[in-house]
Amino acid sequence: MPESDRPVYQQIADELRQNIRHDIYQVGDRLPTEMQLAERFGVNRHTLRQAIGLLRQEGVVRVDRGRGTFVVSPVISYPIGKRVRYNDSLKAQGFHPNVKVLQTVEMIATGTIAETLEVQEGSPVLLLERLSLADNQPISLCSSYFPGHRVPAFLQHLSPESVSISNLMKEYYNFDHLRRITRISAQPVKPQDAQLMELPLSAPILMVQSVNINQYGEVIEYGITRFRGDRMELVFETPFETTTDLS
Repeated sequence: MPESDRPVYQQIADELRQNIRHDIYQVGDRLPTEMQLAERFGVNRHTLRQAIGLLRQEGVVRVDRGRGTFVVSPVISYPIGKRVRYNDSLKAQGFHPNVKVLQTVEMIATGTIAETLEVQEGSPVLLLERLSLADNQPISLCSSYFPGHRVPAFLQHLSPESVSISNLMKEYYNFDHLRRITRISAQPVKPQDAQLMELPLSAPILMVQSVNINQYGEVIEYGITRFRGDRMELVFETPFETTTDLS
């Protein structure tokens, strides 16, 4: 290591940070093992772990037990405000949003879904499941339920280019896309979700349940979104009815 008054572990972190910045190690890459890095820098493992710990605190890398240390993308801030503007917020931070439609289903409303959408049991409901990506990296999974009588032919309007539900609501139904209530909880990731979002089973997720309405106060969407806890942070901007459960 070059001579400096700064602690050695900080110098190691600086060099690894520069390696990542100059694409020697890219997003998704696994860094060399502790032993390899310790030999490279001529330090013991304790010092090397201090350097990795610093990068981990900064959100530059993540450490998956038993798998290694991986380069991660910067944390994405998602503003939780009055209007649903998910894709706009990603674009404003320099990310390119896109989606993969996993499933579209026409079903009958029962139980919680009927109650949340404020429709009678037996009413037609549309389910849309999507994987959202930023710069082609998975960041969330969303299961959205829509009342069929309020958004007729909704599934027919969907296309591979339908990134924004808000824009679709505006274009075909002249609906604004507003939040009524949002509930947030920290949850363990389910195996199927972990595979789709490329997460280890030990990773936490942010579970967000949202009830969204139009400008007339009618419920137009009940969404259950699972965000990657290592990639996303939720930022509250505008006062509105919100329930947060971190138990």
